[in-house]
Amino acid sequence: MERISRYRPNRRTVLKWTHGLMIPLFIWFMLVTPDVVVPMGKGWFALHSNMALVFVSVGLLWTVDLMRRGLASRPGPKLIGWARRIHRPLHLVIVWGLFLVALGGFLLGLTSLVQLKAGLWLPFAPPMGWSEANEVIGTLHVYQFYLLGVVIAGHAAFHIWRHYRLRDNALRIMAPKVLHRFL
Repeated sequence: MERISRYRPNRRTVLKWTHGLMIPLFIWFMLVTPDVVVPMGKGWFALHSNMALVFVSVGLLWTVDLMRRGLASRPGPKLIGWARRIHRPLHLVIVWGLFLVALGGFLLGLTSLVQLKAGLWLPFAPPMGWSEANEVIGTLHVYQFYLLGVVIAGHAAFHIWRHYRLRDNALRIMAPKVLHRFL
């Protein structure tokens, strides 16, 4: 019996494409909030909501991958001192931060007065009607997202510094191969 082999991408390839997907989504959510999208009409809100579903799903899968296999990145031989010490914690904060953003969204749905649906079609938490808790969690959710944005901006600056100052190809390590010619 002939065995059919399926293409299974390398873990690093998957993580590169994950970076490539998450970067524009994260920028979108930093700039475009539900308050901006709701007045634009139901179609824009549906797009925003479906993008959030993709963002959260990828973030949760990334967390599961981290829990199962650990970090894929290593500091590299050119990193010394402070740069070597912050490498691992910086990456862990980002992945766990994405998980906490997803958890905050779930808690928003749980404390809501109405059934919230990711992508306008997937109910994700039974509404308990706890309006005061919903307000507190909503505020925390916004702050945690923008704090994660600061960490991610620091992460990007760190890798740009590595790429150009240490010349260790840090951006090529993170970017899909089709983008290497631009780096």
